[in-house]
Amino acid sequence: MDYNSDIIRDNNPMDSLEKQLICPICLEMFQKPVVILPCQHNLCRKCANDVYQAGNPYWPTRTSVSGGKFRCPTCRHEVILDRHGVYGLQRNLLVENIIDIYKQDYSRPEKKKENHPMCEKHEDEKINIYCVTCQVATCSMCKVFGAHKDCEVSPLQNIYQTQKTELNSCISMLVAGNDRIQSILGQLDELCKSVKENSQKKKESVNELFGELSRLLEEKKADLIQRISQAEEEKIDFVHTLVARYNEQLQTSSNLLQSALEAVEQPGHASFLLNSKHLIKRIMDTSKGSQLEKTESGFEYMDQFTLDTEHVTECIRSLGFSTGCEEEEDEETEEYEEPEEGQLGLQQELQSV
Repeated sequence: MDYNSDIIRDNNPMDSLEKQLICPICLEMFQKPVVILPCQHNLCRKCANDVYQAGNPYWPTRTSVSGGKFRCPTCRHEVILDRHGVYGLQRNLLVENIIDIYKQDYSRPEKKKENHPMCEKHEDEKINIYCVTCQVATCSMCKVFGAHKDCEVSPLQNIYQTQKTELNSCISMLVAGNDRIQSILGQLDELCKSVKENSQKKKESVNELFGELSRLLEEKKADLIQRISQAEEEKIDFVHTLVARYNEQLQTSSNLLQSALEAVEQPGHASFLLNSKHLIKRIMDTSKGSQLEKTESGFEYMDQFTLDTEHVTECIRSLGFSTGCEEEEDEETEEYEEPEEGQLGLQQELQSV
């Protein structure tokens, strides 16, 4: 129980006493054991040890602890400790006894104010004993004449202290459990952050991988289109060459036809015979040489450029994440390398199309 000055009645003679029983370090009532310094000032042993070990935040200037020394926080008197440290300081039993008396006197008025519970069966009787057998608080009449006359009983104060201690232990257990839950919640929060960070990294990795695959596909597409365009150009050039040859032959044949028609229309046998034999020979030679090169059957089709994407499509569909975690480090390395080999195979297949 804290005995802060703000909960003590004003104009109470105990106010002045309480001020004398306040530790200058923790600003609470002295806690046993109380040690007395050589300068006759008092400190809680724990506070004295804190000052000796590492200083105290309530004191504006830090305490020197080198060489087994420290200064009294009240008068700044130097306190020299022996090899026992603060445990070598003498206990102030007088102050401890005064604290006990003060606490007893202070607690009495509060007890008078308590609304003491009454027995349900004996309305005029206060609940003043505890039935150990039935584990319930009851009154004296219940013990003498009532349901608890054959039970083992104990004073309320004894059971009160026991159960209060037990309840305090339960409270400590709950506090420890809450601290553990808070720690777990903190870990789970960090876990969520780690999941988000790792997920983002994997997303970036997948985007990077598919970006690389897209780049390879674009390069391969451009190469294939270029090959088709080249074949188209070669075929069209070949057709244009044939067109030029056939046009040339057509022009020659037309000229011979014109000459032959003119020869047929010439009057006189002698004139005709002078030119007919030579003209017939030219026509025969031209007819023999009219067998020009032709295109093959299906020349106009581009069937040789039909893409076989089934295996590539299957590789893309089979892309996935490796599952399972192996305990052995070597196995983990193999699992990690598996996707890379699949990706490399896909890239090689894309390049080979």
